[in-house]
Amino acid sequence: MAKSVVYSADAPEPIGPYSQAVQAGNMLFISGQIAIQKSSGNILNSDIQVETKQVMENIRHILKAAGMDFGNVVKSSIFLKDMNNFPKVNEIYGQFFQQQPPARETVEVSRLPKDVNVEISCIAVK
Repeated sequence: MAKSVVYSADAPEPIGPYSQAVQAGNMLFISGQIAIQKSSGNILNSDIQVETKQVMENIRHILKAAGMDFGNVVKSSIFLKDMNNFPKVNEIYGQFFQQQPPARETVEVSRLPKDVNVEISCIAVK
């Protein structure tokens, strides 16, 4: 099975040796996204809801580059620095999956890249 790198100029550049996403057959694996705003390069982490929305917008751009949208997402993983933020993150996340939400897990972790509060990765199928 051939694999190819998916890249969106509208999403932030990877901050390490990884791709924004990799497509293998009809499956798309999106690397964990954090709230880096592409236009400014700033990390939007002063408000958990703004931060989550930026993460989801970054995912949207990557999905679009692969010819997909949130309806194609079958699995997502949410990593939180503080599980007390779960209700607010869940509220914003849910706005992007109003019908047939994907399978998901949410876990609290001790630290995330760039000291952000939330990171989300996804698997989508075309």
